[in-house]
Amino acid sequence: MGIVLKQSLNNTIVTYIGFAIGAANTLFLYTNFMQPSNYGLIQVILSVSAVLMPILAFGVPNSLVKFYSSFKNEKSQDSFLTLMLVLPLVLIIPVALISYVANDAIGSLLSRQNDVVKDYVWHIFLAGMAMSYFEVFYAWARIQMKSMFGNFMKEIFCRVGQTILLILLWFKVIEIDFFINALVGFYLARALIMKLYSFSLRAPRLDFKLPDNWKNIVRYSALIILGGSTAIVLLEIDKVMLNNYLELENVAFYAVAGFIASTIAVPSKAMHQITYPLTATYLNNKDMAALSQLYQKSSLTLFIVSGILFLLILLNLNELYEFLPEKYSGGFMIVFWVGLAKVFDAILGNNNSILFNSDYYTSILLFGVLLAVLAILFNLWLIPNFGIDGAAIASFSAFFVYNTLKLGYVKSKFKIQPFTNETVKVLGLLIVIGIVFSTFSFSFHPLVNIVLKSILMILVYVTLLYRFKISEDVYGFMNKYLKR
Repeated sequence: MGIVLKQSLNNTIVTYIGFAIGAANTLFLYTNFMQPSNYGLIQVILSVSAVLMPILAFGVPNSLVKFYSSFKNEKSQDSFLTLMLVLPLVLIIPVALISYVANDAIGSLLSRQNDVVKDYVWHIFLAGMAMSYFEVFYAWARIQMKSMFGNFMKEIFCRVGQTILLILLWFKVIEIDFFINALVGFYLARALIMKLYSFSLRAPRLDFKLPDNWKNIVRYSALIILGGSTAIVLLEIDKVMLNNYLELENVAFYAVAGFIASTIAVPSKAMHQITYPLTATYLNNKDMAALSQLYQKSSLTLFIVSGILFLLILLNLNELYEFLPEKYSGGFMIVFWVGLAKVFDAILGNNNSILFNSDYYTSILLFGVLLAVLAILFNLWLIPNFGIDGAAIASFSAFFVYNTLKLGYVKSKFKIQPFTNETVKVLGLLIVIGIVFSTFSFSFHPLVNIVLKSILMILVYVTLLYRFKISEDVYGFMNKYLKR
């Protein structure tokens, strides 16, 4: 876990810088510099693009990680990497043609409630294509065990771009149409820069001779489309469907609350960037002991971090909402349900990596398709009855069913599970801290209240974790720096 912890910490720092910029954009600049309806429109464009992304990528990012380590010489690697570069075009070209021919029909489908969305079909396609090839080039870098620059581009680049555009919009240098065009341009530029960086690590030597196992690779990639689409559908379908039932401003309100809750997922994203290729290596080498250890340690570490983040957010939420325009302040239940889903997702550790890199990926992808349908049905039922809160409940329900099935499937096939006695100890510690700190509040300025309560909670939490040595990795890391 040494390399995992080191690179995860580096990636966490980069990711949190990105989240800090994203927080400034989402919580303050978008809410004050842009009309809610325009912000809702941007969220719809990016959400539909994100749903389109795994389809256009053709599963290549996952296939790069899964199969690369199985090729032992440069010639076979070259033919494999060439296939990975070309494969996304199999779907990008037809989707581009369909977008051109059926532009009006697609626009009408996306704009049942809000007519303005129909004018942005090409923006959605271009952003989705840029996102897909960015993930391909990012995976290209990750198989070389270089993830920090890609993480920087993923988490910071476009957010800084949005900050610049929001400031220009506020000073009336640009209009909303230019803002949207330029935002798509940032996503295209990000993909190009990532391409140049990844090729500097391992320049492509084009070899159009297909690898010996190309049928397995293409089959896996095609099936991974379902898996990637499932994950994105579970993340983005709520905002897409809110657009079809409620006014665009509701998408903006939901996006703000959802962003607050998504902070919980940052450590998971950082750790998965390195655990994913490690998991693939352990599976390829059939090292089940190392796989089991990675599974349990990643689960415990992520639960320790995500659990306290969940409490920090919930117990400071009222003070945080005092800094936002009043119309955005009704999202407590959204934060609760979406945040709870993020914690459950984190506690599964590298579960996804195990499934998508194993021989059992076909079955779990089929589960995913069924659960994506379930997520849509939950939204169809709950949004009309409970509005934006219904979308949050639908997201949690879909994630709960999906993650429970994945947990049971890994247990049945690999005879390993992520939970240990330490998991129960962390859960008990979080419950006690939550109860204690929910019983009192300070009467200072909201910012002072947030800082003071957060510091006290973290001090108590970290002290107890260290005192009782609940996690070997966390204890070792803290002990190292305390000695210094």
